[in-house]
Amino acid sequence: MGLSKEGIKAGLDHAAAVEPRLAAAIETSGYPEPRIRPEGYETLLRTIVGQQVSVASAAAVWNKLEARLGDGCPPEALLATEFDELRACGLSRQKQGYARSLAELILSGGVDLGNLPQDDEEAIALLTRIRGIGRWSAEIYLLFAQGRPDIWPAGDLAIQVGVGDFLGLPERPSEKDVRDIAQSWSPHRGAVAIFTWHHYHVMVM
Repeated sequence: MGLSKEGIKAGLDHAAAVEPRLAAAIETSGYPEPRIRPEGYETLLRTIVGQQVSVASAAAVWNKLEARLGDGCPPEALLATEFDELRACGLSRQKQGYARSLAELILSGGVDLGNLPQDDEEAIALLTRIRGIGRWSAEIYLLFAQGRPDIWPAGDLAIQVGVGDFLGLPERPSEKDVRDIAQSWSPHRGAVAIFTWHHYHVMVM
C-alpha cells in the first residue's frame, strides 16, 4: 500500500528541515494527496497496457481485456489466449510480449510480488526482469503500491523539472544531478517525489 497522507507529511517535514527551499515550496504548493495503487500482478499489467497511450485509451484496452479474460486479467487466461484475440482487444505485439513475460514470471514464481527483497535496489533489479518494466516503472510500483519511503525516480522528467524549480536552479538538472541533490533527503525521498509531482502540476496549471 502506498504512503499515507500522514506518512507523506512526516517525510516532507523531515526533508524540509534540511532544505529550506523545499520548505518554501511546500508553503506555496501545499502538501500532496497520497498516490496509492493496489499491490500485485494487476497493477504491473495495467502499467504495461498504459505505456505510451492516453489514460482513456489504456482504460478502453483494459476493459476489453477484462471482458475477454475475466476480472484482473488472470495470468493463466492471458497465456491461454491467442495473439489475434489479444490484438483485437488493443494489445500490440510488443505489449503482448511484455504481458506474457509478466504472466510467465508470476506463474513460475520467478517474480513473487508478495515477497520482494526488502532492499530497494534488489527489488528494482528483480522487477526489471519482466520485459517492458524498466527502472522507472519498477520505482513507481515500489512507491505507489508498496509505499517504500525512500524511492526516488530521478529519471522522471517532472521530478527533474520540479526539483529544478523549487531549488531555483538556472536549468533543468540531469538525472545524476537530481540523484545527488536528493541524498540529504534520504530516507524520505519517496515523500519528496510525491510532493515534486504535485509541485510540478501546480507549476504548469
